[in-house]
Amino acid sequence: MEYNFKKVEPKWQKKWEDEGVFHAQDNSEKPKFYNLVEFPYPSGAGMHVGHIKAYSGLEVVSRKKRLEGYNVLFPIGFDAYGLPTENYAIKTGMHPRKVTDMNIEKFTSQLKKVGFSFDWTRVIDTTEEGYYKWTQWIFLKMFEKGLAFRDKTLVNYCPTCKVVLSNEDSQGGKCDICHSDVVQKSKDVWYLRITEYADKLLEGLEKVDYLPNVKQQQINWIGKSKGAFVNFSLKQIDETLRIYTTRPDTLFGVTFMVMAPEHPIIDANADKIANMDAVKAYRAECAKKTEFERTQLVKDKTGVRLEGLSAINPVNGKEIPIYISDYVMMGYGTGAIMAVPAHDERDYDFAKKFGIDIIEVIKGGDISKEAYTGDGEMINSGFLNGMDNKKDSIEKMIAVLQEKGIGEGGVQYKMKDWAFNRQRYWGEPIPIVHCEKCGMVAVPYEELPLRLPNMENFEPGTDGESPLAKIDSFVNCKCPKCGGDAKRETDTMPQWAGSSWYFLRYIDPHNDEEFANYEKLKYWMPVDWYNGGMEHVTRHMIYSRFWYKFLYDLGVVPYEEPYQKRTAQGLILGPDGVKMSKSRGNVIDPNEVVDAFGADVLRTYVLFMGDYEKAAPWSESSVKGCKRFVDRVWGLQDILKDGDSYSEKLMSTMHKTIKKVTEDIESMKFNTAIAALMTALNVIYDGGEINRAELRDLLILINPFAPHVTEEMWETLGYGEMLAKDAAWPSFDDAKCVDANVEIAVQICGKIRAKLNVPTEIEAADAIARAKALPAIAEALEGKNIIKELYVKGRLVNIVAK
Repeated sequence: MEYNFKKVEPKWQKKWEDEGVFHAQDNSEKPKFYNLVEFPYPSGAGMHVGHIKAYSGLEVVSRKKRLEGYNVLFPIGFDAYGLPTENYAIKTGMHPRKVTDMNIEKFTSQLKKVGFSFDWTRVIDTTEEGYYKWTQWIFLKMFEKGLAFRDKTLVNYCPTCKVVLSNEDSQGGKCDICHSDVVQKSKDVWYLRITEYADKLLEGLEKVDYLPNVKQQQINWIGKSKGAFVNFSLKQIDETLRIYTTRPDTLFGVTFMVMAPEHPIIDANADKIANMDAVKAYRAECAKKTEFERTQLVKDKTGVRLEGLSAINPVNGKEIPIYISDYVMMGYGTGAIMAVPAHDERDYDFAKKFGIDIIEVIKGGDISKEAYTGDGEMINSGFLNGMDNKKDSIEKMIAVLQEKGIGEGGVQYKMKDWAFNRQRYWGEPIPIVHCEKCGMVAVPYEELPLRLPNMENFEPGTDGESPLAKIDSFVNCKCPKCGGDAKRETDTMPQWAGSSWYFLRYIDPHNDEEFANYEKLKYWMPVDWYNGGMEHVTRHMIYSRFWYKFLYDLGVVPYEEPYQKRTAQGLILGPDGVKMSKSRGNVIDPNEVVDAFGADVLRTYVLFMGDYEKAAPWSESSVKGCKRFVDRVWGLQDILKDGDSYSEKLMSTMHKTIKKVTEDIESMKFNTAIAALMTALNVIYDGGEINRAELRDLLILINPFAPHVTEEMWETLGYGEMLAKDAAWPSFDDAKCVDANVEIAVQICGKIRAKLNVPTEIEAADAIARAKALPAIAEALEGKNIIKELYVKGRLVNIVAK
């Protein structure tokens, strides 16, 4: 009988939902296992096969863990605020609420059609008032603790989206959303002081099981460096320029300084700078450049010398010129740097262009040709001369700086505070009121959620002002503190806000009294296994770890780290081996695959196509190969025999397959687990039969990958009502994973002359005797002297004869 997936798959999807078999039980006596996948942004395009691969890994783990007796939480939700929805709404004239609801409905039906075992009673949507009430609550707690603040700064601004972007959202000088060029704009901006948690974020990485490259990317993103703060006095005025350097040992080689064009010392001393007009003209040019463009290493060096201001090198007393240049930013470090052109490529290029002295202080290169950036003996460096250990030289210089009161050791971070607002409509309102008398005042907790008002015209203003600023009834309010007239904050939170704590809400999604009950958090947290894309291991993961650690410090979550384990899946490329995109026409629609071959085939294929962590191209022929696999599983019913225990013939095959599939699922080697199941099918079909005990356990092994066909066979063959409820994951015996017989090669003088089947545990003398008795071997050895005989267990017999 042919397998009818179009009838079978909807049947079991309905049964699973009706009976709630995948509902997680709070505070169960079973051991818990919390599997988390990155919840999707519900776009109008619907799900793509990349979503299927992203969720299929932990889908398999979740089904296996349930069969092993775990109480599994495997939830799903929707990260639904953000620019793509709003931009689509503006384009079509449809309200973002309606767009979001339509898209969530579409995603939900697609996910259910693939048969994912999510707990649908815990679905969250970041745009629902009951959810963003607690996003606002967390923000207010940060505001109370001084971690949420406003500051005027140059921001990355997208003129097309009319929105301020964080550095993370404008990498490469391009807007993350519309990919247009980003410009600089001065604006009051909300920040979250994530830098306060830099050390805690680094220290926490020592306590978790993340992929090595995931850990390293977070370490690099935070960018902790050890060095020294050094004070350079200015010759003409009673002020100092404070810089940070990781190489204080090279201070004797400092021949100039560079300040950010926006440095406040410049304006404060404009009357002393003879070429202020040139400075202003250069500033105007810098304002046209994005932060990315300004900090690029490979670009023409530009700058202006400040005529009338110079600095004194604190270690040798020499007067050195000060320049302004676009590559120094006020937001990084102190807004000024010391330049050592002999040993830094950018400083070298700058010095060559502007004719500045280059003094060698580390022996080893040829500074007439290029900067020397290696290690070596210190020269031209006073008390450091002759030292050749960089660490010792740095420590000695720091000691001298501290002794003379001109500097001290210190630490800096590459990571900056998190720009935390958008001048757009579709986001969480920031619950702050601006009062002329009281300043910034928090909306009282009992008034949360501060609801996003319904708007007909939600297009942003031409100056980047939020659309909410147009609603007088929203903006004008009373100060919660003094009762006087006040105005609401009109910026909204960035899309990252809702995703920074969603894993906690899954634990208690319907609680209106708190974001999650502490006892439930104690039971479910931390997340045991989190899988997602490599593109989110810095921004999202660092942001969410920061929020979680803040909540831990408040005492409202029970453990220090939110995620115990983090893994990542590779991309699915188009059939042409290139990243899928609509413009290339190489996008694969998962619905079409399910309609043509069934959900089990799609599920199996996305995990069989290659190493789960690496990118792999889509292959139609391999999809058909997985269809044959599912059909062959179904066909086992035709060769089924009675038997309540494993037959001798399939004993080792069964134990080897159970061992391989069990271990490979845990190590994310899904492709080799499926290959082992395919190999087992070949062995079974070659033998022409399988008994009921063998088929029962084989169905359980296949179930996490292809649950529909295995459930139908389980029921049809009378094993029970439902595999997901009745079955237990089979165990293996290592001793029985060994084949009774093994095929070995028989060689004469290293050349294979025959093959021989022998017992696995055969003695060497017996194996050699059987090999010599083979007609082909006996004939080849006739009339020759045997010099040496060797048996390599389980592999070969080699006879050396002359």
